[in-house]
Amino acid sequence: MNNKIILWLLLTGTGLTSCHKQRISKNTTLPVKDTLVINESIDSVKIDSLKPEKSALIPLKIKELPFDYLTAKSKFSFKSNEQDFDNTNINIRIKKDSVIWISVTGVGFEIARGLITPDSIVFMDKFHKDYFVFSYQQLSKQYNFDLNFALLQSIIVGNLPFPPNGNDGVAQENDFFLLRQTSNRLNIDNYIGVSNLKLTRLNALEIPTNNTFSLDYAEFKEVKTFLFPFESLIKLDVRSPKDQKVYNTTMHIKHSKVEIVSHNPGFPFSVPSGYTRKR
Repeated sequence: MNNKIILWLLLTGTGLTSCHKQRISKNTTLPVKDTLVINESIDSVKIDSLKPEKSALIPLKIKELPFDYLTAKSKFSFKSNEQDFDNTNINIRIKKDSVIWISVTGVGFEIARGLITPDSIVFMDKFHKDYFVFSYQQLSKQYNFDLNFALLQSIIVGNLPFPPNGNDGVAQENDFFLLRQTSNRLNIDNYIGVSNLKLTRLNALEIPTNNTFSLDYAEFKEVKTFLFPFESLIKLDVRSPKDQKVYNTTMHIKHSKVEIVSHNPGFPFSVPSGYTRKR
C-alpha cells in the first residue's frame, strides 16, 4: 500500500462526508439524555466581535464526549490530487490524551498498523514490510498545516478542537451557534447545533497562507447516552510552498460501531526486526 495512503489513514482516523457546504443530516437533531456539559465556567460570551450592534450575551455550553477509552470499526475513503480509494476497513482504539491506535485491514488480513502519541506517529506497512516514524513538526512542515495530537483526537471523537475562552465571539445563525475563534495563525468558525449543542461544522483559515481546513459531522447517534458523529468529512486545501499549486485532500469516514469502554482494549504495536525504516 502506498505510504501516503497509510499516512492519511493514520492522521485522520475519523470522519468525513463532503465539502462543508454539504447539508447536515437530519439525525443531528436526535435528542440526548444525561449528556455531560463541559465548559461550566463559560456561561456566556460577548458577541460584540460578530455583531457589534448587539450587546446581549448568548449562553453556550458545548456538550463534549467524555471517555477514558474508545473503540470504533469504520470505513475510510480518501481522495487527493494523486490518490482515490473508497471504503477501506479500519479499526480505531483511543486512550484519552495518550494513544490513538489504528489497524487497516484488507480481505481477511491486516495491511497496516499505526500508533499515534503526543510525541510522534509511527506506522507499519505490513504488505511491504516497511515502517515510518514522523514528528508533528515534520508533518506540519510537509503538509504546510499545523498538526498535533490534541487536534487529531478531537477530530476523531467530535469534540471542539480548540478550547473556548472569554475572547471568542458567539452569534446565532439559523439552527447553529457560530463560535468564532483565533488560535495562533488560524481563524476558526465552529458551528454548534442549537438543538443538541454539538460541534457540527468547522471551517479554519490559516493566515497568511490562506490554507483552509473544513470539517463536517453528521449521523449523530447515542453512545452510552452521549451523542457521537458516526459520519464525518475533512477537506484540506493547501498551497505548496514549492510549486505554489493548491493541493486538495478529502477524507470521509463512516463508523459502523463505536463504544466507550472503561477497560484498556490493548494497543499492540511492535516493529518486527526484519522491517526496513523508510523515514
